[in-house]
Amino acid sequence: MSAISVGQAVVLGLVEGVTEFLPVSSTGHLKITEGLMGIPVDDKSVVGFSAVIQVGAIAAVLVYFFKDIVRIVSAWFRGLTNREERVHHDYKFAWWVIYATIPIVLVGLAAKPLIDGPLGSLWVVAGSLIVGSGVMWAADQMGRHKRGEDDTSFKDAMLVGTSQILALLFPGFSRSGATMSTALILDLDRVAATRLSFFLGIPALTGAGLYELKDALGAGVGAAPLAAGTVVSFVVAYASIAWLLKFVAKHSFNAFVLYRIVVGVLLFGLLAAGVLDS
Repeated sequence: MSAISVGQAVVLGLVEGVTEFLPVSSTGHLKITEGLMGIPVDDKSVVGFSAVIQVGAIAAVLVYFFKDIVRIVSAWFRGLTNREERVHHDYKFAWWVIYATIPIVLVGLAAKPLIDGPLGSLWVVAGSLIVGSGVMWAADQMGRHKRGEDDTSFKDAMLVGTSQILALLFPGFSRSGATMSTALILDLDRVAATRLSFFLGIPALTGAGLYELKDALGAGVGAAPLAAGTVVSFVVAYASIAWLLKFVAKHSFNAFVLYRIVVGVLLFGLLAAGVLDS
């Protein structure tokens, strides 16, 4: 019997699609939802399932930004064989995304036992939601929002890419929240910060999903729940991306900050009351 039913997979796919790119922590929301449905959050197959359905959300990014990705990848290939093409920002940006992914890959492999174990506790999620909210609010206030996407540099990409480690080690902090906050501190405007977060998440999340696929299938999650969760994640994530880009063009991140605090406090209460098992 599968550790996760098709119905549960659909619900988790919906949660993943809505929250993956919003700065509210998809991992945290998945763990909370799993806890409410009685699914063990530290089960190896469940951890693998959560990583695999992220691929659906990443596929939504690939489709939504297809023209941008083709332009960047094409510039990269042209630059590999033509020195004159290497002065273009797209060629450099492609390399920056690759370099900026290395830190999270190394930490992810080295700290996997901790990430899958004690750091996956819902107590950690609750604390990270609240602490991450403070970081996000401070970043939005500190940032001068004066730099656009074309103004990004290698330093920006490395700092923003490395900040993904915070979400990896402290589920609840939010990968999107960490990357967007770092980009805002570096004075990128909100749209540029959001788009940079999307592009830097593509290799990291895709790699994590493919790496965990064997554990999800081999440890007790059937192919049908995996497929259902991934498809739902894709559809909902696409809509979420379109909405978020329009939202950040005209609004601050304060709504997300308040939401995260409320969820974090509520989660602490549920854990303390014994309603949820950490």
